[in-house]
Amino acid sequence: MLFANDTEVALRSAVNLVNTLDSDGLEHLLTPSDLDRFLDEEGFTGSRTHDDDELASVRELRARLRSLWDASEDEAVALVNDLLRESQALPQLVKHDHWDWHLHATTPEAPLAQRMGTEAAMAFVDVIRSKELDRLRICAADDCEAVLIDLSKNRSKRYCDTGNCANRAHVRAYRERKAAS
Repeated sequence: MLFANDTEVALRSAVNLVNTLDSDGLEHLLTPSDLDRFLDEEGFTGSRTHDDDELASVRELRARLRSLWDASEDEAVALVNDLLRESQALPQLVKHDHWDWHLHATTPEAPLAQRMGTEAAMAFVDVIRSKELDRLRICAADDCEAVLIDLSKNRSKRYCDTGNCANRAHVRAYRERKAAS
């Protein structure tokens, strides 16, 4: 394990949130109901308003988090610090539902986008402190710009989990090898 479990969960959730907007502009968070489904899949808890303002704030957060994949270390630090400062983060160990001890840095009553941003920021703190920003990648498929986080031991993850990018690349390489022989 490279990072603590809650850090890896938060990193994967950040990846999944960023990838709710496809590189071709296809929006997967069109309605508050879409956001509800996403949050259920990601296991987010806490208060919700279930309205368009909440949806808009999560979309704004998504754009901010997406910028981390292109950021230098100093730019990433500035963004992470902004997210933590805006939420007045106060890290605390908590245990709830099926989760053992893990960090929360906001109250369950804080606005959703603030809680999501703070969780992501806390996870990216570990990435930055560990000098692991190079694990943030863009999918290697020619026709995909989805983001990913490579949590593999050998740093070999090249393709996203949003579709069949790896499978298509492997099939294409196989066909090219067969055609060459």
